[in-house]
Amino acid sequence: MTLNRAVIVSTVAFLFPVIMGFSSEQTGGKADEDVLRTLVKSHPRLILTESRMTDIRRQLRSDHLLNKAMDDVVKRADGILKKSPLEYKLIGPRLLHVSRECLDRIYNLGVAYRFTGNAEYAKKAEEVLLTVCAFKDWNPSHFLDTAEMSHAVGVGYDWFYAQMGSKARDTIRKGLIEKGMNPGLAAYKKGKQAWWVNTEYNWNQVCNSGLLIGALAIADENPEFAREFIPNVLKSMPKAIATYRPDGAWPEGPGYWGYATDYTVYGLTALETALGSDFGLSDAPGLAMAGCFPLMMTGSTGYYMNFADAGEKSRTNIPLLFWLGRHYKKTELIKAEIDFLNEKKSHASVMDVVWYEPVPKGRIEKLPLDKFFHGPVELAVFRSAWGDENALFAGIKAGFNQVNHGHLDLGSFVIDALGERWACDLGGDDYNLPGYWDSHQNSGKRWTYYRLGSLSHNVCLIDGRNQDAGGKSSIINYKSTNDSACAVIDLSSAYKPKAGKVLRGLALVNHRRAVLVQDEIDVLEPCSVTWGMTTYASIKVDQKKAVLSLNGKSLKATILSPPGVVFSCESAEQQLPQKENDGVSRLLIKADAAKGPFRIVVLLTPVLKDNMLPFQPKIFPLSQW
Repeated sequence: MTLNRAVIVSTVAFLFPVIMGFSSEQTGGKADEDVLRTLVKSHPRLILTESRMTDIRRQLRSDHLLNKAMDDVVKRADGILKKSPLEYKLIGPRLLHVSRECLDRIYNLGVAYRFTGNAEYAKKAEEVLLTVCAFKDWNPSHFLDTAEMSHAVGVGYDWFYAQMGSKARDTIRKGLIEKGMNPGLAAYKKGKQAWWVNTEYNWNQVCNSGLLIGALAIADENPEFAREFIPNVLKSMPKAIATYRPDGAWPEGPGYWGYATDYTVYGLTALETALGSDFGLSDAPGLAMAGCFPLMMTGSTGYYMNFADAGEKSRTNIPLLFWLGRHYKKTELIKAEIDFLNEKKSHASVMDVVWYEPVPKGRIEKLPLDKFFHGPVELAVFRSAWGDENALFAGIKAGFNQVNHGHLDLGSFVIDALGERWACDLGGDDYNLPGYWDSHQNSGKRWTYYRLGSLSHNVCLIDGRNQDAGGKSSIINYKSTNDSACAVIDLSSAYKPKAGKVLRGLALVNHRRAVLVQDEIDVLEPCSVTWGMTTYASIKVDQKKAVLSLNGKSLKATILSPPGVVFSCESAEQQLPQKENDGVSRLLIKADAAKGPFRIVVLLTPVLKDNMLPFQPKIFPLSQW
C-alpha cells in the first residue's frame, strides 16, 4: 500500500503528543479523533494484504523454493482439517498452548485458502474461531494467552471476513471484544495485569502486538479499541524495542529473541498494512541489526549458543529474516534463510510464505567469524569457519543475573567442534515448579533448582556456592584477528564477598584450532574453588588430562595451571520433579584451600585425524590478552 507522505506526517503529528506522554485533554483529543483517519476500510488489511498475496502468486510462477514452501503450508492445512476442535484446558496457569495452536491453525488455513480457494479451509477456520470465542475467557490472568488469542482471532476475522456470514462475524467480533479487547482495555488503564506495559522484555511485544492486531481487525466497526490501543502501543513498545540496542542481541536468549522479534514484526506489519505507517517504530536503534543475532549465535553443530531459560535447540526456520532483510535492505539475511530452506530441506513454516523474498541479486555481505554483542547481556562468539559442521565454535556471556529468564551463569561458555557440542547449557526447567519465578537475592526458590543456579553451568564456584543473584558483569576486552580471538569478562560482582577481583578469559588459539579458558580469582579467605564444565560426552580422566568422547569423536582437556590440581568428574543427573538430565556429566577441577591470587587455565582441543603436533600455549595474565 502506498500512502501520501502528507497524510503520514499529519497522522504522526497528531500522535506525537500522545507518544510523548501528554493526555488527550492536553492535545484537545485530536489524537483519538484522527488515529484511524488512514485506516484501510476493506478486508483483508492485516499483514497479508491482497496486494501482497498477488506478489506471492506472481513469484510462485518461477520460484521453486516458494512453491515447495506453499506445498508445505497446504499439506499442513490439510492435516488441520482432520483435527478435533480446540478445548479450554490449562497447563499450570497457562492456556498458551491453546492460543498458539489456534494461531497456527488460522495462519495455515488462511494462506492455504487464499492460495487455493478451497472452501473447506474457510469452513474449518470459521469453526476454529467460533470454538475459541465460545470459551469462558482467554485466561487474562496469564495475559500472553489473551494476547496471542486476540492475534489469532483478529487475523482470522480479517482474512475470512468475506467468507463468513453476518451471524458468524457478529459472534466472532463479540468474542474478540469480550475476551480480548475489554481485558486489554483494562490492562492499559492500569489494572492488575498492566505490568507488561512497562516491561522491557517479550511480554511487552507479545501483549501490545496481539491486542493491536485484534483492535485493527475490527477498527471500522468498533473503532474505540484501536483509538485507545494505538497511542498506548506507541508509548509502550519502544521500551522493549530499545532492548535490541545497540547490536540487535536479546538478553533472554536466542529462543526468546524469536518470540519477541516475531511479535515486534507482527505489530509493525499490522500498523503498516492497516494504517500505512509504523510511525517510526522500525527506526529504533538496534532493531535493524537484530537479524544478525540468531545467525551469529548458531554454532557449527547447528545448535544455538543458548543461555537463560532458552533450551538447547538447533537452528530452524527463521522467516523473520525475510522481513528484516527486505525492510532494512540486508540481503545477507534473506540469503541465509533461503540457504537454510534449501540445504536443510526443511519444511517451510507459513510465515516463510507470508514474508518470502526471492534470492537477492548483486553483492551479498558476508558474516564475520567473530562478534561482540553489546547490550544488557553482553556476548562474544567465535568460530574457525562458516559452512563447516566440523568447525570450532565458542561463545561466552556476561550481563546480570536478574535479567528476565536469567540463570546464575555469568561467564558461562559453550563449545562446538567436530560436529558435536562439548560444553553445553542445559536450559530452563519446568516453569510450573514451585517458586520457579522467585528470584530474590537471598530467599529465591528459583536458585535451588539445579539447572537455574550456578552448579550446572560452565563457571567457577567458590565454596560450592551459587554466584551472587544480583551479580553483574561486562566484557572488558575483546579482540579478533585472522588467527585468534578472545574476550575477557570482569565477574567480580558475582563472587562477593568471598573474592575480590575475578576475571575470566576465553580465546580461540593455535590458529583457531583450540579453546583456552583462563580464570583469575583473588580469593579473600581460604576456601574451595571449583571449575566446572557440563557435557553430554563420556569422560575419562588422567590427572591433569581428560578425554571427552561423543559419537566416536574426542576432545582433549588439559590443565595448564595451577600445579597440584587434577580433573575429576561427576553426574549432573537429578531427581523428578526437576528435569533428570539423563547422561549429562560434569568435568571438574577442585582446589580445596585456595587463597590470594589464584589462576586456573584449561586448554580444550578437538582431536583431529591429521595427528597435529601437540600445542602448548604460553600463559599470559588476562591484563595482557
